[in-house]
Amino acid sequence: MTDNAATDALSLLDDLLARARRAGADAADALLARGVSQSVSQRMGTPEAVERSEGRDMELRVFVGRRQAVVSSTDFATDALDELVSRALAMAKAAPEDKYAGIADPGQIARSWPAIEMFDPTEPSAETLVERARIAEEAALAVEGVTNSEGGEASWGTTEVALAASNGFAGTYRRSSFSIAASVVAGTGQKMERDYDYTAAVYDADLKPAEEIGRSAGERAVRRLNPRRPKTATLPVVYDPRAGRSVLMHLASAINGSSIARGTSFLKNDMGAALFAPGIRVVDDPHRPRGHRSKPFDGEGLPTGPRAMVEDGRLASWFLDLATARQLGLESTGHAARGAGSPPSPGSTNLYLDKGAVGRDALIADIERGFYVTELMGSSVNLVTGDYSRGAAGYWIENGEITFPVSEMTIAGHLRDIFRTLTPADDLEFKYGIDVPTLRVEGLLVAGGQD
Repeated sequence: MTDNAATDALSLLDDLLARARRAGADAADALLARGVSQSVSQRMGTPEAVERSEGRDMELRVFVGRRQAVVSSTDFATDALDELVSRALAMAKAAPEDKYAGIADPGQIARSWPAIEMFDPTEPSAETLVERARIAEEAALAVEGVTNSEGGEASWGTTEVALAASNGFAGTYRRSSFSIAASVVAGTGQKMERDYDYTAAVYDADLKPAEEIGRSAGERAVRRLNPRRPKTATLPVVYDPRAGRSVLMHLASAINGSSIARGTSFLKNDMGAALFAPGIRVVDDPHRPRGHRSKPFDGEGLPTGPRAMVEDGRLASWFLDLATARQLGLESTGHAARGAGSPPSPGSTNLYLDKGAVGRDALIADIERGFYVTELMGSSVNLVTGDYSRGAAGYWIENGEITFPVSEMTIAGHLRDIFRTLTPADDLEFKYGIDVPTLRVEGLLVAGGQD
């Protein structure tokens, strides 16, 4: 936020908190979020939509003893604020007690935080976005073999956040986002394949060129033509980074404090255990410059900072907010996330699995038969048991080479085995907010055809 906007937002929240305390709240916190976004799309050379949205939401959380309630509103008028406070207190008094609920102690809150490079003031015009979408789609359609388009898109947006609490915390930040995407179809009749590509960045200058994104989308779709279904076998599976992100997402869900506190994760008793091979490191870094999910403080006003979730292959931390930390007898890790209308809950920020020491080609070189996965569909992943099954498409590996396309495959196994046998390549790029290099996993069941 600009200095004036930040001051106004915090003044509004301070007034709301004062009203809540006067009305009988023992403690309270409040969040104000303002978002502005614009997006355009076109298909087969014809603009389909130019959309712009602007919105403000305010959330108030109040505590009466150990009873809490959360209410939200888009009306900031004085009468509306009084109604918001009255409604929140009435709800809190009727809510069940929660011995783990409560805002941070004054000694826990962040008093200062780093200035993170996470906001680009550039606001592209609608005409600029239209041109980006046009270039991306035209570049995709120009690829030989591409026969149809699902469209080109371009977007821009900003989010401004202000958070304040009755424990003395008050802070603001803002972030920006830009994107370009294209999705096309190759082939005809019953032999059509679809694929896409996109680029997303916090700073406009970091976007890949629209022409490159379109060309990549078209080439991806064409490469998938005439897929086969090799017979079922237990084989090495190599995940392209775009697909491999899901492996890290499953880990993040399994070590989320909410699942651990409820006892609904297969890793609930594994703190300190060797889940991965020695040397494997998974890091969450909320302070990464230009990171998609960077933030200077968490959703409860606690300090944030880089944290190894897996160190040298061993599980080193959960994702915890205040409530889950209290339930587990631990300290919050500064991972509280929140949005208007719901209490905070734990979540990752810029999460990545660190790069390994071997190149992608070397990772594949000794595979006689294997599956290179570029897309995953559906999900039968049970985080209570760790059982894993996903629909998949990609390419067949023969004698260390990526060969023909395959589709309508299923890969299955157990997440413990996936983690234990995982080998990362050295090609990590920070592109999505959850990032991995190319990953190799041993001994997954690859189910396809029968001959």
